[in-house]
Amino acid sequence: MPSVPAGPDTGRWSGTRRHTAEFLRHVCRRWYLYLPVAVIWGLAYTRLYIDPTPRLPVLFNWTASLPYRVALVRHTPHAIERGDYIVFSFAGEAQASYPGLHGQPFFKQVRGLPGDVVTVEGRTVSVNGEVVGLAKTHAFDRQPLEPIAATVIPPGHYFVQGTGPDSFDSRYRSSGLVRADQVIAIVVPLF
Repeated sequence: MPSVPAGPDTGRWSGTRRHTAEFLRHVCRRWYLYLPVAVIWGLAYTRLYIDPTPRLPVLFNWTASLPYRVALVRHTPHAIERGDYIVFSFAGEAQASYPGLHGQPFFKQVRGLPGDVVTVEGRTVSVNGEVVGLAKTHAFDRQPLEPIAATVIPPGHYFVQGTGPDSFDSRYRSSGLVRADQVIAIVVPLF
């Protein structure tokens, strides 16, 4: 029996077109569900690839380094104090191995101020004698992590830290202290 060539609406492509059309009708009917997702993804891509500086008065935290997911951004001048939460532009040594980190905003808590003494015993890091945490031996991608060197925090620098044990912060040499000119804003955690 001779084979009959497939018509324009038969075969593999007709099913794909039909499913695509059904999906687009679904999206049009439920636009109110998809619009917020599109806006959030648009803002995320803008932050990652165009301008990492938070420009909105609200900061969304997607990492586990701090327990807060939403915070208000205060761009007004304010003296940074111990316990403040800040957003800063990353400039640590790790950006040589991970270029995507360059300039990315990090959200951490200030644990050490200029003049404070940072000490390290083994992998235990302390600020002014108060233990602030343990430095892990390896990152998630198995790269070795070295703790920060013992130091007195110089003028215009801060020791910052997340509350999560996996936070990448000043406990590590490859992250280091944060310079005052890296600070973008002080933030007020909401929830």
